[in-house]
Amino acid sequence: MNLAILRPEVQQFITDHLKSDITKLILKGSPFDNITVQELANQIVAKQKSEHKLPSWFTSQNIYYPEKISIEQTSSEITANYKDTLVKGTSIIDITGGFGVDCFYFSNHFKDVTHCEINDELSTIVKHNYQQLKKENITTFSGDGIEFIKNTKDNFDCIYIDPSRRNDIKGKVFLLNDCLPNVPENIDFLFSKTNQILIKNSPILDITSTINELKFVKGIHILAVNNEVKELLFLLEKGSENPIKINTVNIGKKDIQTFNFKYKEEVTSTYSEPLTYLYEPNAAILKSGGFHEISEQLNLFKLHQHSHLYTSKEIINFPGRVFKIEQILNYDKKKIKKLITDNKANITTRNFPKTVAQIRKETNLKDGGNKYLFFTTDVQNKLICISCSKSQV
Repeated sequence: MNLAILRPEVQQFITDHLKSDITKLILKGSPFDNITVQELANQIVAKQKSEHKLPSWFTSQNIYYPEKISIEQTSSEITANYKDTLVKGTSIIDITGGFGVDCFYFSNHFKDVTHCEINDELSTIVKHNYQQLKKENITTFSGDGIEFIKNTKDNFDCIYIDPSRRNDIKGKVFLLNDCLPNVPENIDFLFSKTNQILIKNSPILDITSTINELKFVKGIHILAVNNEVKELLFLLEKGSENPIKINTVNIGKKDIQTFNFKYKEEVTSTYSEPLTYLYEPNAAILKSGGFHEISEQLNLFKLHQHSHLYTSKEIINFPGRVFKIEQILNYDKKKIKKLITDNKANITTRNFPKTVAQIRKETNLKDGGNKYLFFTTDVQNKLICISCSKSQV
C-alpha cells in the first residue's frame, strides 16, 4: 500500500481523470514522485468500476483501491445489502473477506464483525478504508480464515464464506470441492464453531450438486440484479431437516421480483397452446429450475415441457417479462419477414433448434423495435413463432 497515493493533490488528480483515456494517461507518465503511472492508472480504473457498484466507497474521501480484479470480484452494495437480511446474531466472521463489502453491510446489524483476508496488502487496504468509512465494529485479520477459527476460542453466530476457484483448476468450477477454502471438507469443523453458515457461490455452480456436497441446507437464494444472476447463496443451519426453500430474487431498477418454492416438491404443469398473454420468467427463476412450480403456483399454462414459456387468458402480476400475443405462425422465414414492416424485432428462442443469430441471418431482421418474436416449440411439438408486444400489468 503506497501511502503517497493518499496525498490530497494525488487524490484530486485521480478524481480529475476519472473520464480520461487511460492509455494516453499512461503514456504521459506519472507527475508525482514515489508513485508510478501504473499505480495511478489502477486507482483511476478501480474507482471508475466502483461508481455504480460501490457508491459508498466512490463518494467517500481517501479511499484506497486495490488491484481492479478485487473490485470486479467483490459483492456489489446491492447484493451485500440483501445478504445482510438473511442472517442475524451478535457476532459474524467472514473467512474470505476480500475487499470487505459484505462485512461493511453485516456491521450494520452485527455488533462484532471479523474480516479475514489471506492477502496481506488487501487486508491492510480494507482496514484503512473501514476507518475512512467510520466502521468501528469490524476487526481485520490478515491470514487464513480457517486457521483463524481453529486458533480462537470464540464461537460465532454466523460464519460467512465466499469460496474462490483454485488456481490449478482449469475451466469452469461446478463443485465446491474445487474451491478454496474447501467447504465440504471443513463443514463439520465449521459447525463446531457456529450454528449458522452463509455461503456465496458462483452462478455457474449446479444447485443439486452443491446441495449434495453440503449438510443442513435450510435455504437457497438465487440473487439477480437487472435480470442477471449474480450470486447463489446457500444458508445452512445446524440440525435443519425441513424441506429446502428456494428463494428467487430479481432486483430491478423499479421493483423487486420474488418467487419461492420448496426444493424437489412434487408438482406438475398444465399445458396449452398460446392464449392471450405470454410470460417469460426472469433469470433467477430460470436458474432455479422451478418451471413446474411457476405453472402450479400462478395458475399458468406451460407451452411445452422444455420451452419454459407460459400463457394465460387473463393477465397476472408475473416475476419476469409479460407480453400481449398478437399473432402465432408456424416457423416460416418468408411469412416472418412479411410480418415485420420496419425490419426490426427483438428475438428470443426457447426450446428451438436455431439460434437467434441464425434466425436473424435467415430473416434479415435487425435488433430493436417494438415487436417481440418468440421462437419455440408448442405442446404439439410444432416449431412456432409468437409475435408479441410488451405488456404492463
